[in-house]
Amino acid sequence: MYKGIAASRGIGIGSICRIVEQDLSFEAKLVSDTAAEKDRFQKAIDDFVEETFAVAEDVRKNIGPQEADILMGHAVMIQDPAMSGEMLSMIDAGQCAESALTSVCDMFHGMFSAMDDEMMRQRASDIADVKVCILKKLLGIQDVEISNVAPGTVLVCKDLTPSMTSQIVKENVTGIITETGGVTSHSAILARALEIPAVLSVPGIVDLVEDKDTAIVDGTAGDAFINPDGDVLAQYLIKREEYIKKQAELKKFIGKETLTADGDKLEIFCNIGTPKDAKKAMECDGEGVGLFRTEFLFMDNTHLPTEEEQFEAYKEALQTMEGKTVIIRTVDIGGDKDIPYMDFEKEDNPFLGFRAVRYCLANTDMYKTQLRAIVRASAFGTAKIMVPLVTNVEEVRQVKKLVEDIKNDLRKEGIAFDEGVEVGCMMETAASTMIADLLAKEADFFSIGTNDLTGYTMGVDRGNAKVAYLYSAFEPAVLRSIKRIIECGKAEGIPAGMCGEAAADPLMIPLLMSFGLDEYSVNPVLVLTARCIISKWTKAEADALAEKVLAMDTQEEIVAALRAAAKE
Repeated sequence: MYKGIAASRGIGIGSICRIVEQDLSFEAKLVSDTAAEKDRFQKAIDDFVEETFAVAEDVRKNIGPQEADILMGHAVMIQDPAMSGEMLSMIDAGQCAESALTSVCDMFHGMFSAMDDEMMRQRASDIADVKVCILKKLLGIQDVEISNVAPGTVLVCKDLTPSMTSQIVKENVTGIITETGGVTSHSAILARALEIPAVLSVPGIVDLVEDKDTAIVDGTAGDAFINPDGDVLAQYLIKREEYIKKQAELKKFIGKETLTADGDKLEIFCNIGTPKDAKKAMECDGEGVGLFRTEFLFMDNTHLPTEEEQFEAYKEALQTMEGKTVIIRTVDIGGDKDIPYMDFEKEDNPFLGFRAVRYCLANTDMYKTQLRAIVRASAFGTAKIMVPLVTNVEEVRQVKKLVEDIKNDLRKEGIAFDEGVEVGCMMETAASTMIADLLAKEADFFSIGTNDLTGYTMGVDRGNAKVAYLYSAFEPAVLRSIKRIIECGKAEGIPAGMCGEAAADPLMIPLLMSFGLDEYSVNPVLVLTARCIISKWTKAEADALAEKVLAMDTQEEIVAALRAAAKE
């Protein structure tokens, strides 16, 4: 058995097809006819962009808008003057197109790979994919035809790039194993969208297998078996049938309210990153949007997004959700994200530095532009404003004051908006936990971001493998923090939601039910799973389990108890 990262749920059994990286070596030579070399380079880019747009449109129709946008982002990236302009300058200086492409892409890849922010590190993977695609065009190398693999194929490769994934015929590929990638990588996102079981980050797997080997891919547990014995194969054939039955069971929850076993109503919202993701939330039966990340407007741009650009994006999401709640998180940027035109100062520890609401309140012109766009967009649906990285009451008061000033301005200008637009706190710091009772008096709602709450509470960098064992929402300190936040919200009559990954964890859900969580915001594809699990628990059962768990001393004891009680 090979252990990796469980990236896309399900069990796939089939015959391996290895995707071996092609030889992209070239001779780095000087060129004298730079005009001709630039024409050759530009043609490679033009061909890449044209093909990418065509593939993205197919992906949009057959997989979804979020996945298509990943590909579109590649086309936009290579046309960015910061990249292509530097490459053309190098060609003007006599470098061949291959050298110019490789040098600039490698420079950006190194820069993004070194960043703490996971979203920015993912940019490094995008750049590597773009480099390979264009280098193949310059060298006249054809792509591997993944679309031609036989039914029952398990793809094994170093990394499943978006350009590869766009070729996959879903009916033919039963599983994916890669050497790189994580839960939030494009490989994982695309595998989940295609509903293909995937195990990522299995070291050296490409060299450890042969074509036609039999493989089992357990994308739920993160396990991969190569040429398993008869007993293991029989065991997994049964598991696969059980999983298929469970998936069929989930379809019964489409269009249903989210109800506990004793009839209490809760809500399953979705996390989205772009306006187009709202369509996926609706398709997956989400009851609202619990987290709309707005960073894409700033990061996928060459200038500060204008009020109109932001207004149109928020309006699109609100209209797509057809009146359902959309919680818009104000921009969470700072020294942890590299946005060239914003000229952030380098900080030794950006995650404890000048970012999120701290940065926004010190740059009120930029912040008021965003808040004004959100308030204007509230006329087209049910918008709520969420403030990230709150650590004191004054931050919330200042944001609310800015919102009231904006409302007054819009009234004078005769511009419509929702008078009742709410302002809430993203509860993700130890400080916000300790003053949750005070914040509940100021905020209209709480939303718990368990990813950062776990990191800040435990004092752990989740990217540091040496302390990864401490990064768990099941640590007693984190569970008690979550419970306190919800209780403080309840005491002041405000709702509490959760937009971190723990909201969709089958083991965590009964605890959250006991604590009194009102809204669970999850990846759209997990809406029905969360709804199904909630339907199996009564409040009394959840309370009994929570009481038992909260008396335990360690994460290991807690997880064992929750697994023993699980109702999947």
